[in-house]
Amino acid sequence: MKSSPHPSALKSDSSDLFDQSALSALAQRLVEAAKRAGADAADAVAVRGVSHGVEIRDGKVEASERSEGDDVGLRVLVGRRQAVISTNDVSGDNVMQLAERAVAMARVAPDDAYVGLADPALLARDFPDLDLLDPVTPSVGELERRAVAAEEAAMAVKGVTKSGGASASTGIGGMVLVTSTGFHGSYLRSSQGISMTAIVGDGTKMERDYDYTSAMHASDLESPDKVGRLAGERAVARANPRKVATCKVPVVFDPRVSNSLVGHVVGAVNGASIARKTSFLKDSLGKQLFKNDIRIIDDPLRVRGLRSQSFDAEGVAVKKTAIIDAGVLTTWLLDCATARELGMITTGHAHRGVSSSPSPGPYNLHLEAGSATPAELIADIKDGFYVTDLIGSGVNGVTGDYSRGAAGFWIENGEITFAVSEITIAGHLLEMFKSLTPANDLTFRYGVNAPTVRIEGLTIAGR
Repeated sequence: MKSSPHPSALKSDSSDLFDQSALSALAQRLVEAAKRAGADAADAVAVRGVSHGVEIRDGKVEASERSEGDDVGLRVLVGRRQAVISTNDVSGDNVMQLAERAVAMARVAPDDAYVGLADPALLARDFPDLDLLDPVTPSVGELERRAVAAEEAAMAVKGVTKSGGASASTGIGGMVLVTSTGFHGSYLRSSQGISMTAIVGDGTKMERDYDYTSAMHASDLESPDKVGRLAGERAVARANPRKVATCKVPVVFDPRVSNSLVGHVVGAVNGASIARKTSFLKDSLGKQLFKNDIRIIDDPLRVRGLRSQSFDAEGVAVKKTAIIDAGVLTTWLLDCATARELGMITTGHAHRGVSSSPSPGPYNLHLEAGSATPAELIADIKDGFYVTDLIGSGVNGVTGDYSRGAAGFWIENGEITFAVSEITIAGHLLEMFKSLTPANDLTFRYGVNAPTVRIEGLTIAGR
């Protein structure tokens, strides 16, 4: 069941939040001022961020916070020298001073053979409607209603002893980019979310679990009741966990945590890591890493995608890309600078804040679904581990060594049985990739999505 706008969700009367014309004009003025100040090339980004969130515990509002602000950054190039300067003064009164300061900084910066704006031939010219902005902004009262409903649903689950808190949030974020090569683009995204944490037991026997939903449009959110109920049911299932002996068994990753495996792949193919030779996949381009039916997709053009946009932070056109296709690594993620360093062409993956130069990163990622159901995926497992929660960050991106604290459930004779906690799962990512098998339960809930995943022969460090 999806959530529908409540009567107290009112159309925003702050239409100026949706109007980026002033930021666009300011970015244009900054680029022009930089050229007048002596820059050979320049680009400017203006970023808008508005957020409002409420936190509820035991039916009462514990916190209600709102932030709102615009920031602008200017990047200038003098020959092969680059400088970036930023400000949150968007009045426009000090445009020339800001530009002159940036040019002065660039003139004393070290030479960098790889800096520069994007080739004009690569710039985006089409801006498809990706439906990123919900025109209805929920009121504070509606946010409180959603959080209270989620908490009440969790507390109604038999066995839940206390609330870990519920929250609801809304926000708007966007960017304007103007370059001295003639690019001018902008986008705005809305965001809404609901979360709940439920607790069972007391003292040292306390266990907790959670659920949350996030989307750009309120109509795509799961209902607060469902979020709360799932949080409560998950917490109850984790009560009275056991420990298991050290062993090597198949490990099945729940969709809440299987997306982390996609993140490890994509982190290792980031062009910045490849250029620094700090990735365990640095020599793997074009090689078979997974079974031949595995595909990992990056899709910046997905309608209502949480990370969708039609151009990157350098104005380059973006496109749907199979990073892993038929099990083969097909590409690095590149911005212009890393592409030049590697003797390649940007893949349109530049990201940037107002105070930094561009660097590569992904958009909407997913591991394509397989053919087996989750039940079929575990049916032949005599002893194994079903992971629902990962703890810590023990993954070495240079060597590929994998070690994470984990909690979840033990698998016996193809059935999920008792709760397990305080163990570590360990292996090597290259070996894990080779044995990875996805189920057919892919859903798009996060920025990185994956179905249930099975991996063979991981080491479980238990009691």
